[in-house]
Amino acid sequence: MANDRRDFLKKAGLAASGVILGSATNISKSEEDDKEEKVIVKKIWPLGFQWETQDPFLFCVHHEDLYPEGNDGQGPKASLDGRQIGQDFIIKDGWRMYHGKKVPGFPSHPHRGFETITVVRDGYVDHSDSLGGHARYGHGDVQWMTAGKGLQHAEMFPLVNKESGNRMELFQIWLNLPKKSKMVTPYFKMNWSEDIPVLEEKDANNNKIRIEVLAGTLGESKAPSANPDSWAAESDNHVAIYAFKFGPGAEYTLPKSVDGVNRSLYFFEGDSINIAGQDIGSYHGLNVDPTEDIIIKNGDTEGQILLLQGKPLNEPVVQHGPFVMNSREEIQQAFIDYQKTGFGGWPWNSSDPVHGAEGKRFAKHPDGREELKND
Repeated sequence: MANDRRDFLKKAGLAASGVILGSATNISKSEEDDKEEKVIVKKIWPLGFQWETQDPFLFCVHHEDLYPEGNDGQGPKASLDGRQIGQDFIIKDGWRMYHGKKVPGFPSHPHRGFETITVVRDGYVDHSDSLGGHARYGHGDVQWMTAGKGLQHAEMFPLVNKESGNRMELFQIWLNLPKKSKMVTPYFKMNWSEDIPVLEEKDANNNKIRIEVLAGTLGESKAPSANPDSWAAESDNHVAIYAFKFGPGAEYTLPKSVDGVNRSLYFFEGDSINIAGQDIGSYHGLNVDPTEDIIIKNGDTEGQILLLQGKPLNEPVVQHGPFVMNSREEIQQAFIDYQKTGFGGWPWNSSDPVHGAEGKRFAKHPDGREELKND
């Protein structure tokens, strides 16, 4: 349940701890079965604020905040007393300011060497970057941003509703770039909610399953394309991101992928679920065998799972904060380049810009292209 998750995060802060390893069972009833049972669930662990990921992914976090009404500056119409402004990551009254001082979110900061994939399920994000690009997106939209050789951007959460609360929910996922693409030109792409495939299925007992194909393919459904320099742009890398919503008691068989792919499931909403015959408690992650169909049986309440999947890069990863490269020397060079150039400087009047009082979705790209949505 959402309240249980918020209580957990409030107590845990940013910590994520504990690992349970799946164990193999020896079956020797006959010569045919005289071998170790194949382990489908390889690892289970409790989720914290930052979710553990496998190569080619670097990072995944789930934000859920129940913000109050917005003020004239699109910040919370509420006192900020008792918060560690600038580092407000502990839930208080159902929400956090993160690095924001007036508007929640993440003021200008740099990246190099990887991609951010931001899936906004509720509320809005205002994007601004050092190349002059900016956007407002939300309510199911996905922004795919290739930081490449370096970019500054801000991600603010404007509270546009002045009459009632402003719920915000999003995933931010970091996908590594291969060595050959770490210094490409920065680029962002909008995958608008109306273009994202949504599968509405029912099991044998008429229980509902909803699947958003956010990246990659699932059966005949294909998500909007990844950025051109992305590891996900090559179909042989089998990068996929799916968001599942299960009705109470719903059952679904997740089709197998291919050998050599890393596949992780994150059970972030619900009381209990059974995956490949193994009971999983609330708010846990799993690494699973990609070569097996996986039967998922939800418990008695609505359940949600995020899936991350991809062929690993199998390259060295050296990370320092917002820079992810292949060597320590490249990290040092990233700091030097950022200090010299600011990755294009900062063309905005503040480090935390927001884009208008109305909830209108749009994107204006550095090359002059504009996308306007009729909300």
